Amino acid sequence: MTVTVTIEGSDLPGRVCGEGGGFPGYANVHVGVQRRGKPGELTGVTPGDAERAVWELECAARPGADGRTDLTGPYVQGGPGDRFVYLSWGDVGPAGFGMFRRAKLMLAAVDPEVLAEAARTGRLTARLGLTDAKGHPLCARVVPPAIEWTAP
Repeated sequence: MTVTVTIEGSDLPGRVCGEGGGFPGYANVHVGVQRRGKPGELTGVTPGDAERAVWELECAARPGADGRTDLTGPYVQGGPGDRFVYLSWGDVGPAGFGMFRRAKLMLAAVDPEVLAEAARTGRLTARLGLTDAKGHPLCARVVPPAIEWTAP
């Protein structure tokens, strides 16, 4: 079965993120979804000052060994029971996309009932803000309540 995972990002940090608090600062900031095993290959690269960012990823859904719905696909990282999607932040310059941080959207943290409903309906939606408490691009492990997962 196929499940379309839609990631809706709001509150982007801006195209220029100044330095401070151990953050070196970057200009021409963009964000995209990283392909599994290919950190330099991104889809849906969006400027950091966009009103919002939306990505749609086609995934395969099947029952996992633990009874939970397991999602796989070209943009899903990790092994069974530890699946996630990387949002990669980079500074785009003459040499291309220079990644400087990533946010790890934990599919493994999605409520099992929501995953089961997604397998039935073919749709799973994530909603999250893309700016951290310091005003920088969101990074690290992202789990509820920082991200809301729903299946219509």
